[in-house]
Amino acid sequence: MIRAVVIDVDDTLCLTEAVCFELENEVLARIGRPPMPRAVHLSTWGQPLLDAMPRRSPGVDLGDFATAYHVVLQEYVANGRLDVVASENLDALDRLALAGRSVMLLTSRTGAEVAHLLAPDHVLAGRLRAIYHRDNTRFGKPDGRAFDELLSAARLSPGQCVYVGDSPTDAQAANAAGVRFIACMQSGVRRRGDFGAYRVDAFVDAFPDVVEAVTGLEADGAGAAVTTGPGDDPGHVGRLPRRR
Repeated sequence: MIRAVVIDVDDTLCLTEAVCFELENEVLARIGRPPMPRAVHLSTWGQPLLDAMPRRSPGVDLGDFATAYHVVLQEYVANGRLDVVASENLDALDRLALAGRSVMLLTSRTGAEVAHLLAPDHVLAGRLRAIYHRDNTRFGKPDGRAFDELLSAARLSPGQCVYVGDSPTDAQAANAAGVRFIACMQSGVRRRGDFGAYRVDAFVDAFPDVVEAVTGLEADGAGAAVTTGPGDDPGHVGRLPRRR
């Protein structure tokens, strides 16, 4: 049985790339820096924020950026512009729980960047077993050891988990950990061909399709692989027999 569904935050549970692009450019403006091009943001999307910023804004003072970022972050959260979890996604989380699966988040964000998601009055309160981030894990994605604390605390084997993410680094981490992987294509930022170097057990067009995909993987027993190739279009929930 798949006992745990582990979920990425950005462009998986929440659609955030476009909003984060606006947010980060607002931060750059407040510290007197020129805006970054959208193409640069897209090319570095999925990397930890402070790792990506030297490419997004060469020469930026990371200390100044971080200080202003947390102010603007709270403004965006308070205004309902960032980390909006759609009602259909909340319903999907509830359906996973009703099926007896633990639901957890694993993200490259820092603890400060997810603090609002842990608030007792947040819509995720009571729906998640745990949130794992850069400050409570020893290793970050794409290192497969990013799952170590999660697996240990929940007393799960990799085969009892599936990870849902939107990026090749998510797939890389899951593959390295021996955890099955579902690619969520809803944001439109990635294409199937982007995952060509990694094992993907299912593709879904929208986050709520994860419920059906997990059930299908469980029915298949050991799981199933979807092979990808350059130029493939984002597809529906799909599985192909595991290659042996």
